[in-house]
Amino acid sequence: MVLLLGHTGYVGSEFARELSRRSIPFEELSRQRFDYSDFESLYRRLREQRPTFLINAAGYTGKPNVDACEGAQADTLAGNTLLPQTIAHACAAAEVPWGHVSSGCIYTGARIREPDGSLHVEPDLTRAEVRRIVESEPDRVEGFRETDEPNFSFRRGPCSFYSGTKALGEEAIAGLGRSYLWRLRIPFDERDNPRNYLSKVQRYAKVYDNVNSISHLGDYVRACLDLWDIRAPFGIYNVTNPGFVTTRQVIEAIERELLPGRVFDFWSSDLEFYRLAARAPRSNCVLDTNKILSAGVVIRGVEDALMDALRHWKPERA
Repeated sequence: MVLLLGHTGYVGSEFARELSRRSIPFEELSRQRFDYSDFESLYRRLREQRPTFLINAAGYTGKPNVDACEGAQADTLAGNTLLPQTIAHACAAAEVPWGHVSSGCIYTGARIREPDGSLHVEPDLTRAEVRRIVESEPDRVEGFRETDEPNFSFRRGPCSFYSGTKALGEEAIAGLGRSYLWRLRIPFDERDNPRNYLSKVQRYAKVYDNVNSISHLGDYVRACLDLWDIRAPFGIYNVTNPGFVTTRQVIEAIERELLPGRVFDFWSSDLEFYRLAARAPRSNCVLDTNKILSAGVVIRGVEDALMDALRHWKPERA
């Protein structure tokens, strides 16, 4: 039996659907009925129930976006750093393996391969020279690996408060018990939802253009559970659809598949975006997926996942 924390959220509800599809018995733990942020309470529950696995999809993301975390720092720290630390200690003490929904937002930029074969980290993917490489020589753009130190964190700022707490959360659970850290990056799928990246960009008055890895939510959850199913080694895994996209590519696909005739407006520069629209710095990054693919987990490429979501789009009902 699996224990699922955070089942009411965008990611947690997809875990519930996939566990049901796989006929895996699970129990949804609600904070309203059980305080799993309390170590003693959670430890006793784990000792009594002896679940085969625990999934933590709970956390604090801020609504409608990470800007809200800047004004709710105590809640953000509690949800993204202290809660996973408590779960890690309880699971380690009760000898229960578990998986944690982490985030790729602890990075900014990508690794760029030079003509001589060397690599350097480029933190700003909006620079004209970098965008030229992205568009004309995409094979030179390589993602951050699981072993790379986060460069969008409290230790290597500036960063958003949300990203800082997610990086601290990874630090807090490192080396404790048997766990997977599943790094999610900008989730999307075919269901119109305020948390869905494709829904968000359709509703923006102006769109911020950058380069990112993204995660189809269904693909992400299936990959996470596949890692446990095949008993892949515990540790950190970047769980995104292989490859990367620019926001302009996403918008062009939306225009073709969903909104022919609509013309989207873009912010003219980072300076304009941050001056008029954003309170916190944004993470824009590419993640390397070689580790999870080498473990034997199959994940379709980002372009296939994106087009499939748009072609099967389910608009929100009024």
